[in-house]
Amino acid sequence: MKRKKTVISIVSHVILTILSAIWVSPLVALIITSLRKERTSDRTYLWPKDGFTLNNYRDLFIDTDPLNYPQWIANTFIVAVFTCLISTFMVLSVAYTMSRLRFKMRKSFMNVALILGMFPGFMSMIAIYLMFSIFELNGTLTGLVVAYSAGAGAGFFVAKGFFDTIPKSIDEAACIDGASKWTVFTKISLPLSKPIIVYQVFTSFMAAWTDFILVAILQGDNVGKYTVAKGLYTMLERDYINLYFTRFCAGSVLISIPLIILFIAMQKCYTEGVAGAVKG
Repeated sequence: MKRKKTVISIVSHVILTILSAIWVSPLVALIITSLRKERTSDRTYLWPKDGFTLNNYRDLFIDTDPLNYPQWIANTFIVAVFTCLISTFMVLSVAYTMSRLRFKMRKSFMNVALILGMFPGFMSMIAIYLMFSIFELNGTLTGLVVAYSAGAGAGFFVAKGFFDTIPKSIDEAACIDGASKWTVFTKISLPLSKPIIVYQVFTSFMAAWTDFILVAILQGDNVGKYTVAKGLYTMLERDYINLYFTRFCAGSVLISIPLIILFIAMQKCYTEGVAGAVKG
């Protein structure tokens, strides 16, 4: 029996090691290519023959004509931050309302939101484009923020499930002491909801930071208003790929850094919950 467990453990570790190597290998290749001196994309080898250099990273921020990487980073940061703030507030507000309040059409609203969530988001992109054309929001950062945030409240199910786990006795005790629903939400429920807040902040920020298809539709040829995902894709166009391929790899490495930092900074909040919220 003990030998069988040992064999299973060894096999499991070997499989996990192989899968990890497969998963990590594209990232390693990307980093190595970003440090390569040869700029063209038609190289069939991975390890650079002319050595390594950091010039690809430097050139992203120095050589900004015609492709302005720093401007794309700034655009992406602005859109992601505002989207994160608005989306998080909307999702938490709707989730708390669905979890704690009882009103007519509540279940109908939840069912409609659930059904709409089953449809892929790109199905509405043409309608969004036509609507934004009327309000002259195409090609603007404001339009991107509105597009990312407007329907965020419909994705409340995960947050609602978390609010459902918070004992209602806390709300009732606060209401007896004269607290309003808004006070209970902002002063009691939100401080107890750090894990779901962190989850919502991270996912909404990441969605705006990495999105490509909506930016490609709404921003059109307005290169100065591109976010970094669409900007990096532009580097792979026929007119730019031979000069910008290694810069594309360097830029791809750089855009992952903010997400890594955000995750590390917020990771500790995942372990915090409602422990000790109600005395036995």
